[in-house]
Amino acid sequence: MLATALPEAQAQTAERRTALSANVGLMQYSGNMGTDFWDLGRTDFRVGGGGGITRYMSPSIDLGLYGYYETFRFVADADKFPGSSFESRTGFVDFGVKLKLNNGKILKEDARIQPYLMVGGGAFLANSYGTVGLNGSTTNFFNQIRRLDSFAAAGLRFRITPALSADLQTSQHYPFTDRVDNLVAPTDKFYDRFLVHTLGLTYALPGPKDTDGDGVKDKLDKCPNTPKGVAVDLVGCPLDRDMDTVPDYLDKCPDEKGVVALDGCPDRDGDGIRDSDDACPDQPGKAEFKGCPDTDNDGVIDSLDKCPGTPAGVKVDATGCPLDRDGDTVPDYQDKCPDRAGPASNQGCPEIKAETKKRLSEATKFIQFEYNKATLKPISFPTLEQLAAIMAEYPDYTMGISAHADNKGADNYNLRLSDDRAASARAFMLSKGVPAERIVSHGYGETKPIGDNKTDAGRALNRRVEFDLYLTGEPNASEVKYGPAPTIQPEAPKPAAPVKKAPVRSKARRR
Repeated sequence: MLATALPEAQAQTAERRTALSANVGLMQYSGNMGTDFWDLGRTDFRVGGGGGITRYMSPSIDLGLYGYYETFRFVADADKFPGSSFESRTGFVDFGVKLKLNNGKILKEDARIQPYLMVGGGAFLANSYGTVGLNGSTTNFFNQIRRLDSFAAAGLRFRITPALSADLQTSQHYPFTDRVDNLVAPTDKFYDRFLVHTLGLTYALPGPKDTDGDGVKDKLDKCPNTPKGVAVDLVGCPLDRDMDTVPDYLDKCPDEKGVVALDGCPDRDGDGIRDSDDACPDQPGKAEFKGCPDTDNDGVIDSLDKCPGTPAGVKVDATGCPLDRDGDTVPDYQDKCPDRAGPASNQGCPEIKAETKKRLSEATKFIQFEYNKATLKPISFPTLEQLAAIMAEYPDYTMGISAHADNKGADNYNLRLSDDRAASARAFMLSKGVPAERIVSHGYGETKPIGDNKTDAGRALNRRVEFDLYLTGEPNASEVKYGPAPTIQPEAPKPAAPVKKAPVRSKARRR
């Protein structure tokens, strides 16, 4: 069973071909008497162990000889086989072929986690004894078993060091016998099978004294991993005619001194592109431009760039100049409205028409509320609908709504009422489809009068709602005019009514 249990090491490579393994494991049974496959709730598990020796054959294949031993006990279901149980002193000696997935094609050979599969076969050795209860009677048995065995396994190897690995593995063994539980099937099929779950360590033994086979012993070899067939010097290192530290067998320009990163070929301008492939060999450049420079990194080489100082990250046309989708001479990266033409003085956005500005300034005359409330009067609706249409006409603008009051009443009350009225105007426009992020409302109370509060006419002027458009992202036009809105103070809690005490009654005198 060790075939499934025995680990091997990532360190077992062409240089370290032989490895020794050891493991501990748990065995599970399935047969005529029942099964405990994958039943991890048992409390009477017994630990087994084993070892093996493996040999590296190729990046994909290892061969191994394994041994495993465990004393296993199984108690049958009392309803099916009352009083039945057996104990087996079980051993496996198996030869296995391992398929490694860290073969350089699926995973790297030195991967930290290395999945593998294994198949093989060998000998099943067991002394099995116990009791079988059938048809109301019980029979004691002792069987000495020496049979062939086959197995399949799957595992994960965890590389710890270049020479040491840990393995977690599960295998299923199919011995050619049906006598482990002393219950024989009426057919020729063998039912006794075993799962073995193991955890182990594998150590790869050091290789021969001349590992790379270059004729220089490892103790003297300063380049012990030289590929086979490569000419070396007296200390075992590959020859290097041009002395550029790139050995001749790797040097694509063996007679010209070059750099390691370019396989030994020269690079005068140091841009990482060999001179033979560099269209600008004396100017550092980029590989995608065949070694020519692109100073502003806009994708157009300097010799063709009509706008060489373009800021980083800005999209450009074929001449290296910033894109201008709407053709208003304001490049997209500076244009707040890149899809709508506008003058540079307005950051590339359409300017508000004079008649629109007039409608905005006159809108305040037509916004009215119920007395001492934030409820809009119907006379206000047409004006607010016109303002919603203006917002649709100017999608790059945000509207600031500021509401004001006269000085009649308490300051905080007036501030709260004006804020609610501004919010009511905003809510109406939202109901007409204007996005919430494009309308900001504030109340200023009586802090920003435009008329004399000592007269009725002046107070009427001061009770107003104003509407200002400004480019989204710019300072709020209302706050530019009036500054930040005052903070509304919380209302003072009303005093609780006094609690009346119940009258005290005198106790009646006892007679």
